[in-house]
Amino acid sequence: MTKITKFKIGICQLKVTIEKNANISQARNLIHAAAEQGANLILLPEMWNCPYSADLFAEFAENLNDINSSPSSLMLSEVAYSLGVTIIGGSIPERDASSGRLYNTCCVFGSNGELKAKHRKIHLFDMGKPLPGDVHFKESDTFSAGEKPTVVETDFGCIGIGICHDLRFPELAILYRARGAHLICYPGAFNMSTGEALWELEQRTRAVDNQLYVATCSPCRDSAGSYMIWGHSTVVGPQMGEIIGTTGHEETVLIAEIDYAKIQLTRDSFSLENQRRDNVYRFIDLHQESP
Repeated sequence: MTKITKFKIGICQLKVTIEKNANISQARNLIHAAAEQGANLILLPEMWNCPYSADLFAEFAENLNDINSSPSSLMLSEVAYSLGVTIIGGSIPERDASSGRLYNTCCVFGSNGELKAKHRKIHLFDMGKPLPGDVHFKESDTFSAGEKPTVVETDFGCIGIGICHDLRFPELAILYRARGAHLICYPGAFNMSTGEALWELEQRTRAVDNQLYVATCSPCRDSAGSYMIWGHSTVVGPQMGEIIGTTGHEETVLIAEIDYAKIQLTRDSFSLENQRRDNVYRFIDLHQESP
């Protein structure tokens, strides 16, 4: 367990516009607002520098291997350093310099301003035949899928990173729990139908099944683009999947307190790890086993 076991997390539910520079500026403002309210760990939304629209991803994409050519990452690095905070940088469209492929990518910056981890969205959101009233969207037409789970050691414990549709897959959360995660952060942009039906349900399920904290951050609903976003950024606790804090759909900053002592209390009370039947089923972390 990390030395810092009790802290405030800031969730920046940002309004995303068609102007990248305006989005970067407003993200900076909300990060400052969260830090001023005592947040030491700050989370941004999925696609915070770019409207969630397939025809814009390539235009807004940045090379994240060269921070000086990536204004979005450069801002996060500078603000993390100047404020002394850790930033889970939501996600932005990344253009891989060697392959030219696009990825939906989250960067994590430590309080020294250095890049600590980069997570490429593993599970791409492809809707085949839409449900009644739903939107048709196929993320794999634009993005390539990431291949590696991401767990990062921070000043605030071991944090697993997922992006939006990654939330729907319990296997990833189980893997993060097995690797020692205390918190899983999911920047996301669920739409109106999946948001109403699944956004809170999935978060609470991932938290209660793995006895850890879950935090999500969405863009606000009146962001640019034709894809209407649910909003409702949330922090969920490890005991009974309790909602610690949540927002509406408007632009706002949510501050919530995380206390890792509750994780150990919960696991001592309900020792799921010791009750797991390895003689009946077994979970294998293929990535850790590979050379």
